Amino acid sequence: MSTRTLRVNELIQRELSDILRKRYKDEAVAITITGVQVSPDLHEGKVFIAVTGDEEDEVKSLRWLKHNSKEFRFELGRRIVLKNMPHFTYALDTSTARGNRILSVLDEIAAQDKARNDAQPPQPQPPSPADKE
Repeated sequence: MSTRTLRVNELIQRELSDILRKRYKDEAVAITITGVQVSPDLHEGKVFIAVTGDEEDEVKSLRWLKHNSKEFRFELGRRIVLKNMPHFTYALDTSTARGNRILSVLDEIAAQDKARNDAQPPQPQPPSPADKE
């Protein structure tokens, strides 16, 4: 991915977050824009979101974003000067859920190891050369 594409991704993420925060604060209070990926030709883009709440809230937020996507694109076009303003698709960012699942599995493994170590009697240590002196 080129440096220009990375900069455009970050710029769109920042501006879209600002639009949601300022113009749609009641509807978008639980929505966080976690990332944006645009194609190199700037015709297509994908916006990744995280939603605070349950699955029903996620579905409602995605539906609301898709319904208002033309307004967001128009406002982004006013704020950012690009040759082509991408058409965006919105997707849930599942990286946080995956990270939490990995952490819980690691915690379970650590608890099992601790329980296993506590159940075993301590092994006698052979005398070290320093003890003989």
